[in-house]
Amino acid sequence: MNTPAAYPTIRLKSDRTPGHPWVWSAQVHKPADRLPPGSVVDVVDAKNRFVGRGFWNGHARIALRLLSGDADQPIDADWIAARIDRAVQLRRELLQLDRDSDAWRVVHSEGDGLSGLIVDRYADILVVEYFAAGMWKFREAIHAALLAHFPGARLYWFAENHVQKQESFDCRSPEPPAPVQVHEHGLAFHAAPGLGHKTGFFADQRDNRRRFAELAKDRRVLDLCCNAGGFAVHAMAAGAQSAIGVDMDAGILEIARANADANNVAVDFQQADIFDWVRAAVARGERYDAVILDPAKLTRDRNKVFDALKKYFAMNRMTLDVIPPGGLLLTCSCTGLVSEADFLEMLRRVSLNAGREIQILDVRGAGPDHPVRSDVPESRYLKAVFCRVD
Repeated sequence: MNTPAAYPTIRLKSDRTPGHPWVWSAQVHKPADRLPPGSVVDVVDAKNRFVGRGFWNGHARIALRLLSGDADQPIDADWIAARIDRAVQLRRELLQLDRDSDAWRVVHSEGDGLSGLIVDRYADILVVEYFAAGMWKFREAIHAALLAHFPGARLYWFAENHVQKQESFDCRSPEPPAPVQVHEHGLAFHAAPGLGHKTGFFADQRDNRRRFAELAKDRRVLDLCCNAGGFAVHAMAAGAQSAIGVDMDAGILEIARANADANNVAVDFQQADIFDWVRAAVARGERYDAVILDPAKLTRDRNKVFDALKKYFAMNRMTLDVIPPGGLLLTCSCTGLVSEADFLEMLRRVSLNAGREIQILDVRGAGPDHPVRSDVPESRYLKAVFCRVD
């Protein structure tokens, strides 16, 4: 590592250690001189003691993203490369993900000490998502470090519009690559970066798909908010009796049908609003004894968490009406602002309202390629609750 240059200093209003890599704008004294968004700064407490080094953004709600507590460690291209080295080593050497899949998360933001950066691998494509102006400034170093581990990989990078506006940077994305075939647990799927579905494929549910498939053998499967059909395809390949997938997005259903064809399984994918579809199924007297409910993120706003929980309640309560006694329900939430405790409390209320017992068999999250720092519990965004319904 090089000796750090002198960095601008940001002073906290408190003499307490933040205890979290994010520091909000109300917690700091704004510097006298304007600093460009994404500047690397030193952070000191109210007594001028060194706290850490990270990215400053005076325009964003998260004013500071702390990256290192080492005063002798510069935040530069070498630091970026070392963090990416560590992230790849975890996946390849400890977790040995290449044995099970060629679709996995390479960098998981705070979980890998790289706040504001997510990287997903889909075969020979690396999808890089930027959440912070500071990471965007280091994009050349990031791309070079990734290509050192994945020689010849095709890079596709992007940032969502609301992120660019909040963080004050302009991300120019290349043309999205064509969908590519990836593999997990012996099955083939199409990943489609750039189609607006996360970074192209929901690799975070990889192990949950396999577990659900094991439990759904010989059962009638209903995959609600099915997206690219991963749960239904896994279930049919593992011996489910039948499977239906329902989603509103016609484009992603075309990919779901291609996924079923690629694995030589029959899944009936239907475009519909899940509330309308389930009400019609109930009216027809239909029942499904293995159901997945995996909706998209419901809110990014802390002030709307209660509304999100109301919608989760409505969806789960409705879903019970098509599950016979002894049926399986896998209900999921990828809304990070909804805690696991609140999600389980919602299920308790659903059970009471329906007058049916819900046995919680397992509560899972994303796969281990989505590590969670102990001081950033909200980054454990995915809740996957396996239930038996009586």
